[in-house]
Amino acid sequence: MQKQKNNKEAYSQVFISSKTGDSKRIYAKRRRELMCKLDSFCVFAGMQVEPGCEEAFVQTWTKMVQEPSFLYLTGINQAGCYLVLDPARKKETLFVPRKDPFKEFWVGLRLGYAGGKAEISGLTGIADVRPIDELWPFVSDLARRYSSGRGGVRHAYAFFFPKFTGDHNSKLASDLRKQLRPFGMEVKSCAEKHFEDRLVLGPERIAEAKRAQKATELAFREMLANMRNFKTERDLMLFLNYGMQKRSDGDLAFPTICAGGENACCLHYVKNDEPLRGGSLVLLDFGVRYGTLHSDISRTIPVNGKFDPLQALLYQIVLDSAEAYKKAVRPGVSLKEIGNIPWDFIMEALDTRLVRAHSGKFKLLYDRRPHGVSHFIGEQIHEGIAGTRSLDTVLRPGMFISCEPGIYGEFSGIFDGKRISAKIGIRIEDDLLITASGFRNLSASIPKSVDELERLMRPACE
Repeated sequence: MQKQKNNKEAYSQVFISSKTGDSKRIYAKRRRELMCKLDSFCVFAGMQVEPGCEEAFVQTWTKMVQEPSFLYLTGINQAGCYLVLDPARKKETLFVPRKDPFKEFWVGLRLGYAGGKAEISGLTGIADVRPIDELWPFVSDLARRYSSGRGGVRHAYAFFFPKFTGDHNSKLASDLRKQLRPFGMEVKSCAEKHFEDRLVLGPERIAEAKRAQKATELAFREMLANMRNFKTERDLMLFLNYGMQKRSDGDLAFPTICAGGENACCLHYVKNDEPLRGGSLVLLDFGVRYGTLHSDISRTIPVNGKFDPLQALLYQIVLDSAEAYKKAVRPGVSLKEIGNIPWDFIMEALDTRLVRAHSGKFKLLYDRRPHGVSHFIGEQIHEGIAGTRSLDTVLRPGMFISCEPGIYGEFSGIFDGKRISAKIGIRIEDDLLITASGFRNLSASIPKSVDELERLMRPACE
């Protein structure tokens, strides 16, 4: 077997390097910040198996996507690793599988313990590296030390979500409880403490978010200029996806939604293969990953490049509802606190702008509020504590949120003496970086006004 070079490039698939700073310094700073909040030791588990390789009926290998908390603290995008933080000694210990040259022949170079740790330490910045089979004896020793020390600490921490069971993190908590039971200690979740730091983007992650936004903008503009070439949702989706990925260093942030006509009324439409029909709208929900950050954008455009009067009215209502919401976005408020603003605006605007002004009628597919208007964006596209998405968290500078009001239902109105009726779904989404005085819309340059969209699409649709 040909010997591979043990350098940073060779490990690029298993160690995520920051594009905007010294990776070792960045990850070490994050670990230090968390340890300052802990009064006992803490265990983090990476994903335990690589996707697609452990089930008998799945014989294909797919790209590894790491548990976000573990990736945030270590940069390691490899299965079967653990991190232990010991705040009393300000020490961090990384546990990795033992080296397996035969497996590497199939899947490439991996971080593996082979009697020495200098190479792994040099890459990750973690001085103490040990084989995975030493994890639980190591944890038991820590439990003995913490429980018998001055004051006798009666708990240890692990990263898991108390109200969420069945994932590898809940298994970690269960395994840790077994180790702590002889010492009379319990397991506490460090998720809330962890997200206090993780929800606030540092300079390197803000830079990655901006690059993801730029890649998304350029791909969207390129797509608008080629609109005449797309006959199906699939044609459009594939063109947009390729445009984003060729400009980024990562995969899609999530599977793109490309929903034409009535399909836009299905919030998580994934079929993406029906014909695009002239005169209808197509709703796009799309984004790309750069480094460990994402873009998350929604735009709704007319297939033939021109909004009809009913479409334009509804589109403007959604756009104006976003502006009403943005007036309340600032540090010191929570997403839950301001979450009803756009939905109340939309209901009032439907009454005044459609029903009264155009003898209109409407039937929504939901009761006033179809979905949340905001979520945090970070290591995950929907960031925050599982089950709550941290919606009670008070906004702070550096936090990154979506703004995505929408409207979905059956609408009709009289325009220029003619009644227009249609089942329509519209969503418009921007990504907002919270600042000391309010926010900065990182997606502001991605076209979204009726006039700008029609102008950009006109050459491609005439």
